[in-house]
Order: sequence, then structure tokens, then C-alpha cells
Amino acid sequence: MGDFYIILLIFLVFWFFIFQRKVAETAKKHVDRHCKQEGLQLISIARRSTKLAFSKRYGPHWQCVFDFEFSGDGESAYSGALTMANLKLEQIHTPAYRI
Repeated sequence: MGDFYIILLIFLVFWFFIFQRKVAETAKKHVDRHCKQEGLQLISIARRSTKLAFSKRYGPHWQCVFDFEFSGDGESAYSGALTMANLKLEQIHTPAYRI
């Protein structure tokens, strides 16, 4: 019986790793699409945090926040934030930037 719990734990860790990679790929696609629509150049994207959250809209879900850097004029860099609820985009926040 103890072996079953160990196998289950290994499976859950493996599933969480695969799920987080899928969330990161989806976030990158959302940021790419946003930058193309706004005429921005994407520099980099990185995960800031992941936590288990609960909301009326999504119920229990993994909330992931990503930071990304972009440029509006090709010379300066600005930081924005993207929030995901599981694989769904919640919001993208970009500060005022120079075009």
C-alpha cells in the first residue's frame, strides 16, 4: 500500500511539471499576440509566481504571474505583467511606454 502512495506522489509531481510547462507556453503565446497587436518588441518573459487560488469565476485554480520585458521604440525596455488562471488569460498589464 505504501508503494501506491509513492507512485501517486511521483505521478502528481510529473503532472504538475508538465502542466506548468503548458501554462508557460500559453502565456508566451498570449504575450506574443499582445506585442504584435500593439506594435511592440518582446524581449523576455519569466514566471514570477504560481499559487493555488480560488475565485467565483474559476473555482479552485492555479494562478500564475509572468513578468515580461518589451520595447516600444527599440531602444528602451519596459516591464509588464501577465496573469493566468490555469490556461486562461486573466489580464495583461503594461505601463505607459514610448513609441
